[in-house]
Amino acid sequence: MPLPEPPGLIPRKGYIYVVIAALLWAGSGAAGKFLFNRGVTPLELVQLRVTLSTLCLLMFLLALKPRLLLISRKDFLYFAVLGITGMAMVQFTYLYTISRINVAVAVLLEYLAPIFIACWYAFAAPEKLTRKTLAGVVLSVAGCYLAVGAYNVDLLSQNRVGIMVGITAGLSYGWYAIYSERGMCRYDPWTVVFYALAFAALFWNIAMPPLGAFTRPYNVVEWCWLLYIVIFGTVVPFGFYSVGISMVRSTRASVAATLEPIAAGFLAFFFLGETLAPLQIIGGMLVIASVILLQITPECDPTTASILRQNSKEQIPG
Repeated sequence: MPLPEPPGLIPRKGYIYVVIAALLWAGSGAAGKFLFNRGVTPLELVQLRVTLSTLCLLMFLLALKPRLLLISRKDFLYFAVLGITGMAMVQFTYLYTISRINVAVAVLLEYLAPIFIACWYAFAAPEKLTRKTLAGVVLSVAGCYLAVGAYNVDLLSQNRVGIMVGITAGLSYGWYAIYSERGMCRYDPWTVVFYALAFAALFWNIAMPPLGAFTRPYNVVEWCWLLYIVIFGTVVPFGFYSVGISMVRSTRASVAATLEPIAAGFLAFFFLGETLAPLQIIGGMLVIASVILLQITPECDPTTASILRQNSKEQIPG
């Protein structure tokens, strides 16, 4: 399984995977908003999303890499915790947030995740953050704030429940990144994503009537958007993002993923004719600068590299 490259080398492949994931995620928020406007509820969409994503990834792995479905029985608890407290909550909190408040604000709240991850490493994890990584986190969050035009939104006028759930989305996203990183010490990233989705699907089919969202009639257009969210908004980007985490660590990956709102803004500019304000362009430049800053900094020193390789041989913490 991928591990950070030797000291002094920059694992650029990891950043490429994360950037591809961010580009694919860019359209999923708008697709979700479209379905909400057609009467689909966040709970229905999250059940559809994780259930269909699990089935799609299962078929893919059975056809191409069935060995990746094998896990140790003693690790079931780890994957259950990752799937329920991580993947299931990430999916629901983000979808619920964009159903209640401005999409730009929802994106901004979810991308508070790099701050939460940085706080984890600063206060709870044995591996400490470098100054350049912290600078990258600050630049990316500030850039995201400007890029989504949040300065034009009266936050106090937004739905308070939506704001609180949006903050929870950022926490869930950060937790998923940190906790999934542990699993990738022993398992392939695609294995981690599959079981995270599988337990998320199990959770939402217990919390809600089993397959209840599938009983609702959907027209062809709605099914197209659903399949887009499943394949290009969930399976592929979460897989690529996890591969990226396994190479560049969760803090750096979360910073690179803030390219998502930048990509969404440029897509709207080129295809929808929307304008980009000067501050939004500056915000995009700050996010890009944060990614470049991390890329010119070696991933880890010799001591950290040794610890990472030793961790790959140890059991996953439950």
